[in-house]
Amino acid sequence: MLETLDLDKKIDKEAYEQSFPELRDKLRDLQRQVYDAKIPVAVVFEGWDAAGKGESIAKLVERLDPRGVKVHPISAPLAEELLRPFLWRFWTRIPGRGEMAVFDRSWYGRVMVERVEKLLKPEQWRSAYNEIAQFERMLTDDGTVIVKFWLHISEKEQKKRFKEIEKSKYDSWRVTKEDWEHHKQYDEYAEAAEEMFERTNTAYAPWTIVEATDKRYRLIKIFKTLADAMQTALNAKAGQPAAPKRVARASVSVQALKEMETVLDKVDLTLALKRKDYEEQLKEYQFRLRQLEFRCFEERRAVIIGYEGWDAAGKGGNIRRITEALDPRGYSVIPIAAPKGDDATHHYLWRFWRQIPKAGHLAIFDRTWYGRVLVERVEGFCTDAEWRRAYQEINEFELSLTNYGTIVVKFWLHISKEEQLRRFKEREKIEYKQYKITEEDWRNREKWDAYRQAVVDTLQNTSTTYAPWTIVEANDKLWARIRTLRTIVEAIDRGLGAAKNGKSKGGKKDRKKDR
Repeated sequence: MLETLDLDKKIDKEAYEQSFPELRDKLRDLQRQVYDAKIPVAVVFEGWDAAGKGESIAKLVERLDPRGVKVHPISAPLAEELLRPFLWRFWTRIPGRGEMAVFDRSWYGRVMVERVEKLLKPEQWRSAYNEIAQFERMLTDDGTVIVKFWLHISEKEQKKRFKEIEKSKYDSWRVTKEDWEHHKQYDEYAEAAEEMFERTNTAYAPWTIVEATDKRYRLIKIFKTLADAMQTALNAKAGQPAAPKRVARASVSVQALKEMETVLDKVDLTLALKRKDYEEQLKEYQFRLRQLEFRCFEERRAVIIGYEGWDAAGKGGNIRRITEALDPRGYSVIPIAAPKGDDATHHYLWRFWRQIPKAGHLAIFDRTWYGRVLVERVEGFCTDAEWRRAYQEINEFELSLTNYGTIVVKFWLHISKEEQLRRFKEREKIEYKQYKITEEDWRNREKWDAYRQAVVDTLQNTSTTYAPWTIVEANDKLWARIRTLRTIVEAIDRGLGAAKNGKSKGGKKDRKKDR
């Protein structure tokens, strides 16, 4: 692709001065419109060193409202960032609805610099193409406009610019020994760029190659491309023309299928444990879990434990039995409620990416990202298309975590409708438990059948080989607590064993005591 570009394209000064001010003002107006329409915009600048990325970004933002735009200069990942999946630092920077984020370098460093400089194994940068495509698709499905620029100059032009910058009294510091080393690798980087375009030039997030030899041509093309993308998004939202959407399949009701036994019907809710056996096993598994916590820290393996289940199923009691024997410096418990503030203005997975633990630590989620396909589905807080595509998005999210080496354990705590009613009434009678029962709990109970179907669909669509569900028989609280503890211990033990056998891609070890 790159060899076919005409790098001699130019715009004369007169034509530039006639066109550029109007284009710049148009972009400012479009910024206001996308803010009103609550459309997030992500602008990515990649390209050769000295191709004009910094100047282009400066020109772009100088006339925009600074309250609605953030520039993210991306360099080599910091130690803190290396302790999480590579997309973590980009998920935490995605724009909210109506905001614009400008990335000076981006997630493509994974398949460019880290590839060419051999900072990764080939299987790591190759798998990154899929993760990047999934990341961009999730954002655009949620309404984000992604505009990606590659600023292209020839090898000869780059060398010329480096020498000119070195002569400058004020800018000579900008050209480093590393820049010259990369210049020597021009062909290798060009080859990596070609494959990057082939693998990630999608309909929802296409690349725009900018012939950047002439400054005026470069700026005009960048501004026009961005303005066109923003206007197209505004037209689509306004129905001019209607935005292409994935149509959810119609659902025909068939009584015979409704009466079929589901995975929840097969759960044996009579399973119970005597108090003496419970106390013995509790000590054993808590001791083993504490040992595994320190092993996870030493081997730099993150663990995520996610709890879902019926109201009053015993999630809080389960979590307490996990944490009471752990070193508090090595874990966090994250209670999840309805999204508010910034959480409500970003992609629904944004707040979970921000909370994932660094390598060597545990995070316990009391409710999880599965709210999208459970409560949000049943209560109508998201559209039919949004919760249907969320199964794939969630699977891809968890795959990104496990690709990095994170051990993911997911529980559905299952109780009968009769047991839930008994616990609700008990909570109303006992003073110190009354805060646990609300009008919302009773409303949710009225929708038991709808929630049950949502649970069955979730278990069937998101129980994967890398992040399987465990359905916990929770009518007996003692049984449920031991079942979850044992499952966690076995999952971590298995995950650590896989790492020793070279089957896991965990993060780099960092012996720094960061607790």
